[in-house]
Amino acid sequence: MRHDQLDEPALDWRAKGFWQPDPPVPDAVFAAAGHSLFGGAVTWPVLAVRRSAVAHNVATMADFCTRHGFSFAPHGKTTMAPSLLDAQLAAGAWAITMATASQLLACRALGVPRVLLANELLDPTPLRWLAGELDRGFEAYFFVDSVAGVEAIATALADQPGEAPLRVLVELGFPGGRAGCRTVEQVVEVAEAVAATPRVRLDGVAGYEGGLPDDAAVTAYLRRLRAAATELARRRLVGPEVLVSAGGSAWFDLVAEELGGDWLAGHDLRVVLRSGAYVTHDHGFYAEHTPFHRIPGEGGLDAALELWAQVTSTPEPGLAIVGMGKRDASYDEGLPVPLRVRRRSGEVHAVEGMSVDRLNDHHGYLAVPPGVEVHPGDLVCFGISHPCTAFDKWRAMPVVDDDHVIVDVLRTYF
Repeated sequence: MRHDQLDEPALDWRAKGFWQPDPPVPDAVFAAAGHSLFGGAVTWPVLAVRRSAVAHNVATMADFCTRHGFSFAPHGKTTMAPSLLDAQLAAGAWAITMATASQLLACRALGVPRVLLANELLDPTPLRWLAGELDRGFEAYFFVDSVAGVEAIATALADQPGEAPLRVLVELGFPGGRAGCRTVEQVVEVAEAVAATPRVRLDGVAGYEGGLPDDAAVTAYLRRLRAAATELARRRLVGPEVLVSAGGSAWFDLVAEELGGDWLAGHDLRVVLRSGAYVTHDHGFYAEHTPFHRIPGEGGLDAALELWAQVTSTPEPGLAIVGMGKRDASYDEGLPVPLRVRRRSGEVHAVEGMSVDRLNDHHGYLAVPPGVEVHPGDLVCFGISHPCTAFDKWRAMPVVDDDHVIVDVLRTYF
C-alpha cells in the first residue's frame, strides 16, 4: 500500500494516552527511542497493542484460509489502521472489506488494490466516483439486496462516462437480520435486475451469519446462501467466476464446512471469508465465541489489546475507581476484564475476582473482593470485549513488545 496521501505522523498534545507536552515528535523517532510503557512517555489510560499477538493472529487466519481454499478479505473497518491493513495484505489477503463509502475512499487513498464493500452503495456521488476509479484500475465489489438499489445505481451512472462495470454481489439475509434478500427467489429477482442494467455486473452472492443464535441456524443459513449461488448459476445470471462471501469472526468454522470445496459445477468458485475482529481478538465476546474452541487443532488466537488505567480512588471497602470510562473502552459487548495489577513498585500480580461493574465517561467502578488490596496509583491492565468498538476511541496507540517496550505507533483513520 502507498501512504503518500498521509502527512508524516507525529505525536503531540493531541495524541490521547501519550505524554507529549513538548514540540511534536515523529512517530518513527518516538518508536525508535525504546520507551518503556511505564517510563513516562504515556499517561493513563492508554490502549496498547501487543505486536507478537497481532503477528500470531494474522498468520493464524492466513493459514486457516489457505488450508480451506478460501480467499481472505478481512474486515478493515475493525481497525481502520493502515499498518494492520498492510500486515493483512502482506500475509496474502485477497482484498480488504469495508462498510461505508468513506471507508472505501480511505482505502483508495491508502492504495489498497481491491476492496469488498460489505454494504449497499446508493449515494450517487460515491457511485459516480467509484465508476471513475474503476476505469483507472481500482477493483471493488459491493452488495445489492433490492431492485430499488439496482435502479439507484443505474440512475447515478446514466450520464457517467466510462466502461468498467460496477461489480456487485446480491446479499442474502435472514428474517430479523440487518440487510439482505430474505429468500432465494428475491435473490434471483435482484440478479435479473442487475442483468438488465448497463454497466453493472453480477459476480456472485454474499451474506453475514454473525447475527444468528446458534450453529443450527448458521448452518441452515449458509446452505441457503449456497443454494442461492447454485440457482444463479443454473439461470446463467453469473459469469464463469463466481464469488460467494460470508464469515464474521464467530462462525468461520461452519463457513468452511458449508462453503468449502468445489461445489459449483462449471464455474470457478471463489469463497471469500471476511472475518475482522480476529486481528486483535479480545478477552470477552470473541474469547468466548471464537470458532477455535470447536476446532482447536486448527489454531488459536491471542488477545492483543491491553487497556492500562490507574486506580484514582479507593473510597470504600470493595470498591476502587479507575481512570477509564466509555471514552476509552468498548462496552457494547461486555465490560473490560481486569487481568493484572502493576504496583507503584513495578511488581505485577495477576488478579482474580475483580470485575468492572459499570463505566461513566471517564471512570470505571472496579469491584474488589475481600482480601485483595489496590491502592491509588496502582495500574490495572484490562482486556477488552469487542475490538470493533475499541479502536475507534483511539487515534494513536503504542505498539509494545512482550517486555512492554514501545516499538511502534499504530494510527487509526475513522
